[in-house]
Parts: sequence; C-alpha cells; structure tokens
Amino acid sequence: MSGPRLLFLMNEALFFTTHRMPVALAAQAAGFEVHVAAPFAADPVEVIRGCGFHYHVMPLKRGGRSLWGEARLLARCFRLIRLIKPDLVHHVAMKPVIFGGLASRLMGVGAVVHAVTGLGFLFIRDDWLARIIRALIMPLYRFALGHPNARVIFQNPDDLKMFLDRGLVREETTVMIKGCGVDMTIFAPGETPGEPIVVMFPARILGDKGVHEFVQAARALKDAGSEARFVLVGRRDPSNPTDVAEATIRAWEAEDLVEWWGFHSDMPDVLRQAHIVCMPSYREGLPRGLIEAAACGLPIVTADVPGCREVVRQGESGLLVPVRDGPATAEAIGKLLADSGLRRSMGRAARQLALDEFTVEAFVADTMATYEAVLPRRERP
Repeated sequence: MSGPRLLFLMNEALFFTTHRMPVALAAQAAGFEVHVAAPFAADPVEVIRGCGFHYHVMPLKRGGRSLWGEARLLARCFRLIRLIKPDLVHHVAMKPVIFGGLASRLMGVGAVVHAVTGLGFLFIRDDWLARIIRALIMPLYRFALGHPNARVIFQNPDDLKMFLDRGLVREETTVMIKGCGVDMTIFAPGETPGEPIVVMFPARILGDKGVHEFVQAARALKDAGSEARFVLVGRRDPSNPTDVAEATIRAWEAEDLVEWWGFHSDMPDVLRQAHIVCMPSYREGLPRGLIEAAACGLPIVTADVPGCREVVRQGESGLLVPVRDGPATAEAIGKLLADSGLRRSMGRAARQLALDEFTVEAFVADTMATYEAVLPRRERP
C-alpha cells in the first residue's frame, strides 16, 4: 500500500526545484507519494521526474489576467484533485494559494498547507488597477485560507500581520517559517576574490527587485571614480509588469554601468566571485538570494522593507537603506567599498546569522511538522 499522497501546486517548476525540493525529498523519504503540478519547463521538469516525483502540467501564467486563462487554471485544479485524490495539498505562492485553495476546499481535501511567499506587485503598487485587483482577490483569499483543516505559512511578520488585520486568516492556523533555508555546506564562504571589487545583484531583473536603484547607485559611484564592477545575476521575467526590457539592460552595459551575467544555477560558485551583495527590493516574502549571500559570508545592502530586513542585522551583517532610494543605496555601497575590514566583519556576522536562522535542515523540519499538524494520525507515513 502506498503512503499518503502529497500534491504541490506551484506557480513555476524552477521555483519548485530551487525552493521546495528538500521538503519534497524529505516527504518522499518519510513515505509520501509526491506529486508536483506546475507550468511546464523542460529542465526543471526533468529534475522533478528524475527524483521519482509525479509531474502534472498546470496552465498557469503568473502575470496573466485573462478571465479565460484563470478559469482554465481553476478547472485544472479541480481535475487534478479529482485525479490524484491527495491526502495533503501544499499550495505555494499567490495563484496556487487562491485557485488551488478554492478547489481544495470545495473538493473536500482533508488537509491543506498554504505558503504565502510574498505579496508581489499587487501589494507594492497603489495605482487604481492594483487597488481594484486587490479588492477582487481579498474575498478569494479569505475563502481559500478558510479551509477547516489548514495551516498558512508566512515568511515574515509584516505579511502575517497584514493578513490578520484584514481578516484573511485565523491566527490559530498560522505558522511562521522564515524563508526556505539553504544548505550551509554548499553555500559557504570561499577565498576572498581579488580586485576589482564586485558588487552583485542576485535576482530577477525587475523594477520591484530594486534594479533601477542598483543601476542608479552604480552610475553615481562610477561617476565618483569607483573602479568596482556592478554585476546583474538573474533572468528577465516578462510575465511581471516591472520586467526590464533586454534593450534597456544592454544599454546599461554599453554605458559600462553594469555587467549582465544572466541566470546561473551554480550560485555558490557565482557568489564566491562577489565582495558585496545588493538587492534593494521593494518588498519580499523572504528572499532566498539574500540568505544565500549571507551563508556565503557576504555583507548585504538591501532595503528596509518586509522580508529583506529579516536577513540583515543593521550595521552588523549589512546595511539597510530606505526603499526606492538610489542615493542612499550608493552611499551604503560606497561605505563598504571603502572599508575592507568592515566587509570582512559584516560577512562573518552574515554567515553566523544564516547558521542561526536559515539552515535547510530547520526549514525541512518545520515544514514536515506543519504537515503532521494537519494530517490525521491514520494518514501519517
């Protein structure tokens, strides 16, 4: 007899392999039959299947707003639950939480876990369209999160407070798990690279990730005579409204402001080429890129916003700057460029913070404990 069936509903196959794979492997080792539903992407799906998980395609467009597309997504969630008959469904990110949560509740799935991984541009922006969409999705969130046997995982206290204040979730169902954790044996400090100093932006090339402030800081510091290299490490994301066009990135390169290294799967090696990491994002759940940087013993410059501030101890492991403030970002980076001793001391503090709060072992243990809290005893592996 097979073990209980665990279904992950994901907004991206790559996001599953980078952020949820350790939990899925632990669940499989514990006896779960693991299913993963996500939009198709060849390389991540090959990894998913190679681990012995069952893969199911999802017609999900992260930035899509087509009523027909969203209806297809909801219908697919219903069909998957009817087909798989999962004992536990783990929804990760906004659309899986809302649409998968609706289907799971209406189909009577016995146990549900939701992961609120960040609130995205809808909660960063305050224009009329964002306000309208927020008003429409709030009742959907409330219903989806109201499953009678659920846990809702939050990554930072600000997001948790907002959901509680708006009555979207019951406090007794909430769980705080900070970030997804990283393997501290893989993400570890290496030899300090030589000159020139490399300042690295390790994220998707999005306005909401603070890339414009990063480039503004690079321009100011280079105009002041800095010889540092400013490097973008990440892919574009055309489904996001704040995606930066390739022509714009190439223009920055042509001005000798930044280098664009593109997406890399070998981030431990890439981060060891950096001296400073800077991602002045506008809001996050809890960014794995900053956890990885801290684990590699790198000083961090980031914005003082939900999610980002959880990874930095101000003045100890890095520097927090006001959000959307390019000059302040330049000043903070300049302070680290000028002081190698400060970079080393902050790097050591960042590594210790990562060891104390962001290990993958703790993340897996906390998530498995959350599964156990909602699964009936007879269905536990």
